[in-house]
Amino acid sequence: MSSAMNNSESYKAIVIGSGKGGKTLAVHLGKHGYKTALIERDPLMIAGGCINVACIPTKTFIASARLVHSIQHAAEFGIRVYGVAVDWPAVRKRVESVVSEMRALNLKNFTSFPSLDFILGSARFLSSHTVEVFQNEGPVRQLSSERIFIDTGTRPAIPNIPGLHEVPFLTSETIQTLEAPPAELLVLGAGYIGLEFAQMMHRFGSRVTVLERGEQMLSHEDTDVVELLTSRLRSEGIKIHLQAAVDRVHSLPEGRVGVTFRTPADKQDWTGSHVLVALGRAPVTKDLNLAAAGVETTTEGFIKVNDRLETNVSGIWAIGDVSGGPQFTHASLDDFRILRDNVFGKGSRSRSDRLVPSTLFTEPELAHVGLTEKEALARGLQVEVLRVPITPLTVPRAKTTDQTDGLLKAIIEKSTQRILGCTLLAAEAGEMIGALQAVMMAGLPAVMLRDAVLSHPTMVEGFNALFATV
Repeated sequence: MSSAMNNSESYKAIVIGSGKGGKTLAVHLGKHGYKTALIERDPLMIAGGCINVACIPTKTFIASARLVHSIQHAAEFGIRVYGVAVDWPAVRKRVESVVSEMRALNLKNFTSFPSLDFILGSARFLSSHTVEVFQNEGPVRQLSSERIFIDTGTRPAIPNIPGLHEVPFLTSETIQTLEAPPAELLVLGAGYIGLEFAQMMHRFGSRVTVLERGEQMLSHEDTDVVELLTSRLRSEGIKIHLQAAVDRVHSLPEGRVGVTFRTPADKQDWTGSHVLVALGRAPVTKDLNLAAAGVETTTEGFIKVNDRLETNVSGIWAIGDVSGGPQFTHASLDDFRILRDNVFGKGSRSRSDRLVPSTLFTEPELAHVGLTEKEALARGLQVEVLRVPITPLTVPRAKTTDQTDGLLKAIIEKSTQRILGCTLLAAEAGEMIGALQAVMMAGLPAVMLRDAVLSHPTMVEGFNALFATV
């Protein structure tokens, strides 16, 4: 044993980062008497990115933006509203209240078990089983364990665009701290983050333009679905340019920003108040000194793991976004289950066969699980594609709420009639997708939803119509 190990405080497990999977694992181990260290470097990131800068605050902002939109259209429901104004400081205060309450609840949980040692500080590897922790307050500590779990998450990826670093651009995190909604906002990227902020800020009063490098928004989704969503966003007044390549960004007088971009049709210049960079996420691994532990990473910096979340180094695992898996909180939570059962239990879980749903929280919402049509065809599968639009006949509930934009789509395996994938562009799609996922996990044929007695009038009743031809 090395001298570093001899001088270290010994733990049964060390968890670096307090994201969903890591914190859940640490609390689970603490409850069951395992001496565990949970290390988080930023007091404002206690419990991870989802609670502090991602899922929870953004969906809280979206709730306010949807209410603004609903009030503006109240007359269509027979309600007269005389004037509506966005009190931005009050919107932010509500978001901050939601976040701080959830952060405090998690902190209380972290400090409730004698076996769980919660440490605020930055960790770096000294060897494969030893980490050095520079505490925010207190001396430097050395911790050792035969089991180390890395859950340090991701941060906004910043591309190398000429001139970008010469202007005060925004990320998905810094845009939430603005003193007022942007007057004119240019969003670089039409993925989940870009589209949610685009619609949200448009509803708060910003004039929004979106630039997407690809031929369509949300490149992984089927074209027919994305075209409908694109049309809806444009109908609200959001400008969207596809196949748009940014040449350069430059500053203008009075703090304004200019962006020159090209499309297949022409070259254009945009000028406005703010630019939001929403071009993906990068792993937070730079300061971990992974080389000292011998942990391998991809060229992008994500930690390489197998389907059991094991790195190339025995006794070191990676959880959640930093492992290069689906960047969803619910996927990170399932990572906890894999480690709970495989490392500390008698199970044999893997992430290779799990169904991970996704939801884009625009209006209408876009939810998906399983294979898309283009993925099924690329695999050479014999499938039947079912598709119904949202109409008063297919989903009567949508008519009552005046939310008839969208469609329901399913991919069926011809030989077994099993559902291989579903995409829903509809109000409450994020809630609806769970019913389909349960049927898929059970391996039931699509006829089960065709003949299911579903409550009327509800959004899920549309599944009767979607699978009517099975």
